[in-house]
Amino acid sequence: MTDNLEGQSISTSTVIDRSESHSGQSKSDDKEKLPAEVSAIPTDKEKEAEQNAEDDWEHDPDNPWNWPARKKWTMISIVSLYTFVPPLASSMLAPGLPAIAKQYGITSSTMLALVLTIFLLSIAIGPLFLAALSEMYGRTWILHAGAFLSIGFNLGCAYAPNTGSLLGFRFLSGLSGSAPFAIGGGSVSDLFSANDRASAMAIYSLGPLIGPVIGPVAGGFIAETVGTKWVFIVIAALSGASLLVGVPFLRETYAPVIRRRRALASGDVEKATTLRGPMGDMSRMQYLWINLSRPVILLFGSLICFLLSLYMAFLYGVYYLMFATFSELFSEVYGFSIGTGGLVYLGLGIGFVSATWVGAKWADQVYHYLAQRNGGVGKPEMRIPALFFGSFFVPVGLFWYGWSAQAKIHWIMPIIGTGIFGFGLMTAYLPISLYLVDTFTYAASAIGAASTFRSLLGFGFPLFANQMFGALGIGGGNSLLAGLAIVLGIPFPVWLYFNGEKMRARSKLAR
Repeated sequence: MTDNLEGQSISTSTVIDRSESHSGQSKSDDKEKLPAEVSAIPTDKEKEAEQNAEDDWEHDPDNPWNWPARKKWTMISIVSLYTFVPPLASSMLAPGLPAIAKQYGITSSTMLALVLTIFLLSIAIGPLFLAALSEMYGRTWILHAGAFLSIGFNLGCAYAPNTGSLLGFRFLSGLSGSAPFAIGGGSVSDLFSANDRASAMAIYSLGPLIGPVIGPVAGGFIAETVGTKWVFIVIAALSGASLLVGVPFLRETYAPVIRRRRALASGDVEKATTLRGPMGDMSRMQYLWINLSRPVILLFGSLICFLLSLYMAFLYGVYYLMFATFSELFSEVYGFSIGTGGLVYLGLGIGFVSATWVGAKWADQVYHYLAQRNGGVGKPEMRIPALFFGSFFVPVGLFWYGWSAQAKIHWIMPIIGTGIFGFGLMTAYLPISLYLVDTFTYAASAIGAASTFRSLLGFGFPLFANQMFGALGIGGGNSLLAGLAIVLGIPFPVWLYFNGEKMRARSKLAR
């Protein structure tokens, strides 16, 4: 595995990178405009002035980087709202799993966990093609379509007559719900420069991380009072509410699509045909295939992308493993009901919110401090100190949670442990996401690769939870996970901080 590996279908001559889409110029344009032999008195001054005005995208008010701060934060908030609902759907069912088992006659613990996690399997698949579609047709309508389809699929879950149909609709609802995961990181990159992304990424990331925490709290009481069917109906209603906000207020943020639409609106069809963004001269099917393969190429062709994505995926897997085991642990050991059992997930939520407030602010300060020391030039490696900080809390939280639950001491102790783990997860999640966005030319594909990987582990980890904890105990099982967190989360980030720039310089996949 080497950073120099590049898929044969990716052609740097036909694909415009993200920085070029904002500057409005390709390298070939520069070559045409800069040679000394170009006449100082153009033959068509009006046409050249019009061309220069269009190409000066960097200072154009229609460029999302130049939008007013209020408009930018409104867009990020709406994208975060869209991103909030699917993970809410992924976990809202967790406290009601015993009721689901009784309703559908499910006796296998693995099959019952599959009802919860099959949602994540489809979330792993969706970003592979939805990111490409967003670059063809724009981010906005992909988000709208995903929310609309989620309404129908969740209603299908609510009225599923048997286990097979429930699993099928859960899979489809995950597929439609994956749209924000595929597009959200790219939207942050569309709206904010590297110096300002940390806070924006924190707000965007709050949706997918806080959603699975709020979900079980609400889902527990809904399942206990009116039944599990209403869990899915509430999710469908929330998808509808997000559409009511998103359709009238969300604006397109992807620069090539904005420029192409503006050219069409002005009647310049010829200009619009040249503004195909990353597609270049490729057909839609060629471009879709490239985007299906590019996340795989990034994941296995870049050591940086693979190891950072692996660590993020591991944390996400542990996160969902907790979701699958909380219900049994707190009902059997501490005697919590389905409704009150949903409250135990608040520890993770408090950790996430704390990390969003403290971790993001600190990460921005560290990045700006290191950039100032480097003559005002920021580098992706300046994100890594925040990753060191977050990685310290992950094993501490796992040890705390596992052994306090094993000892059956007061119920607040394991919840505190999950809060520490949640703080570490979120604090590590942000710099990994930002590093991938800052490093790779195809930021959306890099985020898509990480999203796919983490969803696959989120799908797989809960399936072996009962077997692992049955063999090792909850203390021993979490100690094993803490040890793996140390191995994955400490050595490589330290090495990356000192060697990442050299690795990026050798990679054809990096900026």
